[in-house]
Amino acid sequence: MITKHKSVTTLAIVALLFTGVACKRGHDNPGLEFAPNMYESVGYEPYRQIKPNPINPTGLNMRLPARGTVARPNYHTTFGKGDSAKTDLMIYNIPADSISIAERVLVNPIPQTEQSLADGQLLYTRYCSHCHGATGQGDGPVGKEYKGVPNYTTDAYKSMNDGHIYHVITHGKGRMWPHGSQITPEDRWKIVQYVHKLQQG
Repeated sequence: MITKHKSVTTLAIVALLFTGVACKRGHDNPGLEFAPNMYESVGYEPYRQIKPNPINPTGLNMRLPARGTVARPNYHTTFGKGDSAKTDLMIYNIPADSISIAERVLVNPIPQTEQSLADGQLLYTRYCSHCHGATGQGDGPVGKEYKGVPNYTTDAYKSMNDGHIYHVITHGKGRMWPHGSQITPEDRWKIVQYVHKLQQG
């Protein structure tokens, strides 16, 4: 017959055994691991892995890029064909306070087609219409609350060129926050095309 005293003693001994097993070999070593995958998960960091990769030198999960390599996301860089092809070389690097440079040097590299305008309208509706309104008159639901949203159909804003619009989408202006991290360069240029359509009224 097991008494209450014996049960408590047995539990205490088992607890001491687990504690002793788990607390050996230094303060940063968990000892016996009852769920090792929780401690040594698969290493997804590209240049570090708990279990060395036997193929690459020094056990890296992937090799370091060649010296001088500049990372670039997988954006389209050439639009059109033949002599009329245009190249967009940008991971956009014109500073936020240099809109005049953008206005002088940037030209939309994407040929305007029915499809690009349809894409631009969809993207404009998704990212812009809540402030700028469906027709670009600054009368979106947010624009009504926060005054000062431009009306593209007025003379003051009809002169905005490709570079100006692209730069403002990328870096923001005034109360408008930047959208460069949410919208790819290609999609920004499509929005530029659609904004020009709205400027015509």
